[in-house]
Amino acid sequence: MRLYNTLTKRKEEFTPIEPGKVSIYVCGPTVYNLIHIGNARPMIVFDTARRYMEYKGYEVNYVSNFTDVDDKIINKAIEEGVSADVISTRYIEECKKDMADMNVRPATTHPLATQEIPGMIDMITNLIEQGYAYDVNGTVYFRTRKFKEYGKLSHKNLDDLRSGFRDLKVTGEDQKEDPLDFVLWKPKKEGEPYWDAPWSKGRPGWHIECSVMAKHYLGDTIDIHAGGEDLVFPHHENEIAQSECSNGVPFAHYWLHNAFLNIDNRKMSKSLGNFFTVRDIKEKYDLMVLRFFMLSAHYRSPLNFSAEIMESSKNALERMINSVDRLNDLIKAAEAKQPVTAEPASCTAEEQTKLEEMKQYRVKFEEAMDDDINTADAVAAVFELIKYANTEVTEESTGSFAALVRKEILTLCDILGLIVERKAEVLDEEIEQLIAERQAARKAKNFARADEIRDQLQAQGIILEDTREGVKWKRA
Repeated sequence: MRLYNTLTKRKEEFTPIEPGKVSIYVCGPTVYNLIHIGNARPMIVFDTARRYMEYKGYEVNYVSNFTDVDDKIINKAIEEGVSADVISTRYIEECKKDMADMNVRPATTHPLATQEIPGMIDMITNLIEQGYAYDVNGTVYFRTRKFKEYGKLSHKNLDDLRSGFRDLKVTGEDQKEDPLDFVLWKPKKEGEPYWDAPWSKGRPGWHIECSVMAKHYLGDTIDIHAGGEDLVFPHHENEIAQSECSNGVPFAHYWLHNAFLNIDNRKMSKSLGNFFTVRDIKEKYDLMVLRFFMLSAHYRSPLNFSAEIMESSKNALERMINSVDRLNDLIKAAEAKQPVTAEPASCTAEEQTKLEEMKQYRVKFEEAMDDDINTADAVAAVFELIKYANTEVTEESTGSFAALVRKEILTLCDILGLIVERKAEVLDEEIEQLIAERQAARKAKNFARADEIRDQLQAQGIILEDTREGVKWKRA
């Protein structure tokens, strides 16, 4: 497997620190509101990378944090007249619901910044003792210039950054030794949550949180650190500086960053009125459609969100689901004649030859995923398999052949985190009664009443389909 490493700006063969095991740290959201679709992209793409690594046999330790102490959380708490932990607890739970709806697996560990404060104080103390940090009236700063490799991830030059430091100003600019020094610890303000530290009652800076959580749960050096490209500088750059100065070893071997998500070719922002939460999307689409959309482009390519592209994604996903539906019907029909074993030995000689041919699609899928997690090409390989299934599996096929083709589709889709088996839906009792009444009307040859019920249900968004296996329905 080859991964594009932001640190070296090239694709590199992936070699884990410990054979058979992979450690991954992905920066999670700051929990002060419902997550937006920009948050969803790294969640989905790096969840997919994790799934593929597990498919390849790796034991993956996947850590993704929740930043639960931050200015935005505090401001929201003040606005609502509640404590900051009420806000963070609420939105962590809401985030987990959205992740489940997008079929994003829970991380091995979801650490909370507020639960790791002692480790942060220890790391800051270590940095001060080594001369990499200094205390000014209770605020602790990191000396960026003392870390000779500062800028190696973002490929920025310190002198160039300094000349433009006015764009990077933070509170307390005038008391810093250097404009580019950044905050490790800051004193509390009135009404803010705080912790006791040797320098002041206060709270940590944003960057130190991830350094400490990665160290605690994954070790001093980790295999992969990932997140959105907006985090490359200054967040990930600062993480490297703190971690490597404190621990004395490289922080992460591979740095993966997903590109931005635009809305109708414009940057998403509340001021432009094009800001969408995952919940907003859920009102119009099953979130599997959102996941499919996110995987339809390579993670390092900018992705444009629009109503037209979402409709196209919905239709494409429906093609996958319809193909699996069809296979399910063929398997049921075959089971009525004899048991289906889903074993190649139960297939005809011709079908066994076709199963060998089918292996090419998994090869294409793996080649795509091995090439820097190219989900776009992996999805294309799945569609080739779908086309093969629609052509080669017929009513004359054995149930075992249909079952094996279905299994192949489900296996590849599961690696992508796509659920392509139609969800069993419970109809309202009134609708169930109408379908039963329509069946009775058809039996009594009262076709006018049967058509009337069909039209009534269609008006309610229920589409009926009369098949040899009986009445099937789906929501429009």
